[in-house]
Amino acid sequence: MNILVCPGINKIELTNRFVQELSNLPGTTDNNELRNILVFPQEGILNLSAWHILRFLGDRLGNKLESPIVFISFSAGVVGAIAAAKIWQIRGGNVKAFIAIDGWGVPLIGNFPIHRLSHDYFTHWTSVILGMGEDNFYANPPVEHLSMWRSPQKVQGYWVNQLTEFSQPQISLNACEFLNLILKRYK
Repeated sequence: MNILVCPGINKIELTNRFVQELSNLPGTTDNNELRNILVFPQEGILNLSAWHILRFLGDRLGNKLESPIVFISFSAGVVGAIAAAKIWQIRGGNVKAFIAIDGWGVPLIGNFPIHRLSHDYFTHWTSVILGMGEDNFYANPPVEHLSMWRSPQKVQGYWVNQLTEFSQPQISLNACEFLNLILKRYK
């Protein structure tokens, strides 16, 4: 499985920390679940460009559309990543899932599973009208926005499902544990 990491408009050091945590998740180096982590290398405004993301993806995968991809995007990078995921799929690409980390204000609609991680309950709740996704995570207690990218292993919160959010107890875990559970689903 390929994981495409699309950062926001943040310092590269934060993205490097996130990728390190992602690389440390169980199953990342196990031969049965090898995950190829691709990091979109641009900084700044180009992270909002679906065209640049698609070009990078095509270069790295040799346009092998059948190769399964999970998109993981952060903040403003969610804008370019969701557009790229839709276009990749329209071209015949295999988008296994889309994970948006603190992509508040970005409509998330697609013909693939979508998951949101939010830095607080307000962000989680107000994202519902823009496409909530299936299984989601929100930080509790709330954390600063960049904490979600810099150190997801330290962000405690709740796993919620759109169908059971108000009818069943929420599951407590950290953001890395949530990501690992979601990624295992799409291996």
